[in-house]
Amino acid sequence: MFQQQYLYTIAGVILLIVAMMSWQDKANPRRLTTGLFWGLYALIFLVGDWTYRWMDAIGGAENGKRMLNIGVGVLVVLMGLIAGFGGVRLGSYHQRSAEERKESAQRLGNRLFLPALAIPVVTVVGVLLFSYVPGLAQRLFGEGNHSTLITLFSMTIGCLVGWLIALRMTGEQPGQSIQEARRLLDAIGWAFILPQILATLGLLFTAAGVGTAISHLTESYLAVDNRFIAVAVYALGMALLTMVMGNAFAAFPIVTAGIGIPILVLQHGGNPAVMAAIGMFSGYCGTLMTPMAANFNIVPAALLELPDKNAVIKAQVPTGVVLLAANVVLLYFLMFL
Repeated sequence: MFQQQYLYTIAGVILLIVAMMSWQDKANPRRLTTGLFWGLYALIFLVGDWTYRWMDAIGGAENGKRMLNIGVGVLVVLMGLIAGFGGVRLGSYHQRSAEERKESAQRLGNRLFLPALAIPVVTVVGVLLFSYVPGLAQRLFGEGNHSTLITLFSMTIGCLVGWLIALRMTGEQPGQSIQEARRLLDAIGWAFILPQILATLGLLFTAAGVGTAISHLTESYLAVDNRFIAVAVYALGMALLTMVMGNAFAAFPIVTAGIGIPILVLQHGGNPAVMAAIGMFSGYCGTLMTPMAANFNIVPAALLELPDKNAVIKAQVPTGVVLLAANVVLLYFLMFL
C-alpha cells in the first residue's frame, strides 16, 4: 500500500542529491556549508517509521520517540546556525546563456505555462477520481480516511506530469531539472524551511496555553459580548498574529483556541466551518503585509533583483487591507446564518 512516508522519502532523496551537487560545486565559496544545510534537511525528511522502530529497540517506545524528536531538533538548530552565519550561498548551475534562454522563451511563448498549469489540473482530477471512483482509495492506500494523502499523492502525480511536459517542451536532460531545483533552493536559502518551522511554532504555542491566555485577555478587556466586536477581534487577531509569526497555519490554532471556539462558536453559536475558512483567509491577509513571510514577500524581491526588498509588501498592502475588511463583513453575516 502507498504510504505518506514515500513522499517524504522522495523529497529527502531530491534534497540529498542537491546536497551532493552543492559539495561538488567549486564555484560556490560556501559549498561545504551549503551542501551540509541541504543534507541535514534531507535527513529530516528521510527519518521515518523505520527510525521509530529502531529507536524503540534501543530505548523503548517512549524513550525512542523522545530521543528521535530531540535528534531532529538538534538538526534544525544546526541548520539555523549554518543559515545564520551565511553558510548558504549561490554557486554555478550549468545554465544556458542569457541569449539562449531568451530565444527559447520567445520560441515557446505562452506554452511555458503548461507545466505549471498541469500541476493544479492533475491534482484536481486526481482528487475527484478518488472521491467518485468507489474503492480506489482503499485499493491504493488501504482502509481508513486518507483525505490528506489523496491530495498529496495527486499533487505528486501533477508535479511528475508537469516535469515530463517541461522536459518534452525544452528538450533538456532530466539532470538539468535538478540543477534548476538546486539553483532555486540556494536562491531561497533558509526561508525555504520557514513554513514548517512556523507551523511547528504554532503547535508549541497552543500546547503552552497561549490560546487560553488570549481568550482570558479578550474576555477581560474587550466587549466580546457584542457579536460584531467578537468577529472583528477574531479576524484582526488572525491577521496580526500571522504578521508576527509569518504563517497563517501557525496563527490559526492559537487564535481559534483563544477566540474562535470559546467566543464565536460556544458563546455566540457561530458555524465553525465558516469561522475556520474565513479565519484562515484573514490570516492570509496578514501574510500579504509582513516581511516575516519571507518565502512569499522577501524571496520574490530577491529573485527578481528588485532594488527595494519590501516592494512586494508595499504592492500587496492595499489588497490585504481591503480583503481583511471584507472578511470581517463576510464572517459577521455568514457565520450566524
